[in-house]
Amino acid sequence: MTATVEEVWAALEDLADPEIPVISLRELGILREVRTGADGLEVVITPTYSGCPAMGQIEDDVRSTLKNRGISARVVTQLAPAWTTDWMSEAGKEKLRAYGIAPPHQTPAGSSVVRFISKPAKTEAVPCPHCGSSNTLVSSHFGSTACKALYKCQDCQEPFDYFKPY
Repeated sequence: MTATVEEVWAALEDLADPEIPVISLRELGILREVRTGADGLEVVITPTYSGCPAMGQIEDDVRSTLKNRGISARVVTQLAPAWTTDWMSEAGKEKLRAYGIAPPHQTPAGSSVVRFISKPAKTEAVPCPHCGSSNTLVSSHFGSTACKALYKCQDCQEPFDYFKPY
């Protein structure tokens, strides 16, 4: 079947992230583009970070979803520009919060992936996704996956992941 770009977007609209099943790849910002290439349609995906272990599964899920709908398209992994949490949709951030993962703060305008600092950067409070309290502490800089940090709420005592801003 020769599909349109719009049909491919529609087919992939609700395809969930394999590590956080309540958020779609599009809401997460991993599903970057659907375009017409030299050999037909291409679906462009960008990993949340270069060592993301879920990328193979994501690529397989995209291919399988399209194949099940009779759509032929090539999956292209694109590393530049690097993924940023600013690509997450507001709806996706709210789904993270409802799932118990604190969504990332917005990255400051003009910030870059590489930062050279002479003093520790001021950190913003990370509100608890369970009770909303900002009385939280980082337990570990790495949570259930490398793109998240583990926090604990001092008020409700619940642990939670925080999706680190990139």
